[in-house]
Amino acid sequence: MAQQVPSESSKSDTKTSSDDLPTRVGWAKPLVLYQNYWLNPERLEHIIPVREHFKPRSDDIILATYPKCGTTWLKALAFTITTRGRHAFAAAGHPLLAGGRQHPQEVVAHLEVPNPAGDLIGIGNLPSPRLLATHLPLSLLPPAVATCGCRVVYLCRQPKDAFISWWYFANSMRGDSSPPIEFDDALSMFCEGFSPFGPFWEHYLEYWKQSMERPRQTLFLKYEEIVSDPVEAVKKLAGFFAVPFTEEEARGGAPEEVVRLCSFETLSGLEHNQAGDVARGDSIVVGKSMFFRKGKVGDWENHMSKEIAKKLDDVIEDKLKGSGLVF
Repeated sequence: MAQQVPSESSKSDTKTSSDDLPTRVGWAKPLVLYQNYWLNPERLEHIIPVREHFKPRSDDIILATYPKCGTTWLKALAFTITTRGRHAFAAAGHPLLAGGRQHPQEVVAHLEVPNPAGDLIGIGNLPSPRLLATHLPLSLLPPAVATCGCRVVYLCRQPKDAFISWWYFANSMRGDSSPPIEFDDALSMFCEGFSPFGPFWEHYLEYWKQSMERPRQTLFLKYEEIVSDPVEAVKKLAGFFAVPFTEEEARGGAPEEVVRLCSFETLSGLEHNQAGDVARGDSIVVGKSMFFRKGKVGDWENHMSKEIAKKLDDVIEDKLKGSGLVF
């Protein structure tokens, strides 16, 4: 299926064929089933080299998320925490603010998404410690990620809210020329496990189990936990990243400054986050504003009746049963 792929230090001009993989339509683009996960076939030429050739380092920090679970927020928080020695929170030139004019999706290299700093060659050349991100399940990352000592933060979300956010995002990706994805059809596919990077429950569980086995290397967070106490979440992240806030920083309100700078209100209100597209190196175009919708906990209640919500709740209960992971 996969042709020979290059090493991390060489340039790739190969293509990965997905013709022999099960294919299904229904979302913005057809998906193929690869290693038990539904993926965008255009991503395979980048996903397969990640598993085969990405070399994690012991001081790497990898931000892993299922799509639409707070990736943009986590990238902003992690970047601001780990670079606070170089970028003052209030400085006009902070990379995330008006002077820096960078979108949170652009300041952290995404392993399987080619962009000006994010292909494997560029990632291999980044200085340590590297801050990286991925939507890949743990099983599609190199086995060394679990054993080399690098730190992984996994962020998930109440599946009902994650579904609503993904439904809106997928319809935005279809454009005006394609009919919208009907809500009931989307929910049925999501409940079947047919969604990009799905089944969602397998994605969640892989990292959940890893966090139980290696809690010093894998921090498992829920979006709702960050929303309920963002300052405490920022302190937890800083400690996990091995760059805890000093007593002086804590007294000076540094954790609160991180929360303020990275808040939905601050980042979504910046002109450079509302105009144009996120810089990428492939044909997939995503507008910067598409990464900011509401970010609200419990928004599913505005879209689902109790009967419809129960359908997804039953799937969640069944698939997570016995794992200790609950929503």
